[in-house]
Amino acid sequence: MTEQTLRTLQSNLADRDRLQSQATSQRVFRTPSEDPAAATAALGMHGEQARVAQYARNLSDGMAWVTTVDTALGASVDLLNRARDLTVQGANSGAVSQAARDSIAAELESISASLLAQANTTVLGRSVFAGTSDTGRAFEAGTFAFNGTAGSSVNRRINENQTVRVDVDGSQTFGVGATSVFAVLEGIAADLRAGADVGSRLADIDAGLDGMIAARGAVGGQQAQIERAMSQNLAVSVDLEARRADVEDVDSLEVLVRLQSAELVFQSALQVTARSLQTNLLEFLR
Repeated sequence: MTEQTLRTLQSNLADRDRLQSQATSQRVFRTPSEDPAAATAALGMHGEQARVAQYARNLSDGMAWVTTVDTALGASVDLLNRARDLTVQGANSGAVSQAARDSIAAELESISASLLAQANTTVLGRSVFAGTSDTGRAFEAGTFAFNGTAGSSVNRRINENQTVRVDVDGSQTFGVGATSVFAVLEGIAADLRAGADVGSRLADIDAGLDGMIAARGAVGGQQAQIERAMSQNLAVSVDLEARRADVEDVDSLEVLVRLQSAELVFQSALQVTARSLQTNLLEFLR
């Protein structure tokens, strides 16, 4: 009878200890052996949550890239439109003095330099127009040589089955060397200073504008794709957290009620046992 009583008391004490642990940790089990099936499900969900968190980081980084590219392309389009207006003014040779043409040429050179700065835009030291190249700038000043890896692309994985491009090929958007938009503007500036007709150069500017607008449209599509993926990834993350909580987390109120009940049962068992079995050990426990 004493051994059976001790086993019962030990069982009650273990149950109280388990509930105490649940109340303090807010977890249903401490070790996988307590509930192997739940532990297996929890481990699987933790792994899935880690993958979803990595996709979230990829999406955040990708959004930073496409936002930077879009801003640079928007500024470049504005600059090139200004250059076109100036070229139209300079082409009216009959109404524009040489001093005015020189002033227009100076502004065109300034716009060319500003365009070069936009083309060398970076994110955390990586050029957004140089592809997979780790060069600090996509174009060299003066020669306008392309330092990037033509035809390459920077991609970010946004879910298990999809990747999205987050950069733009600078060689296609701005041109290279003597055919680049930078060289075109400097050439127009030189023609204006020389008194030459620059009306025919408008076609070169329009071609550059078309390329930039097309590139910006593609970036807009990439940005929309990333935004959709971010929304979906957030929904998956919320769902996984709810499923994990169902498996691992406890109902605080329920656990407290059960803990109080277990404490009452244990104390009552001690008192009853102490009266029915007069032993030193049980008197000590009481």
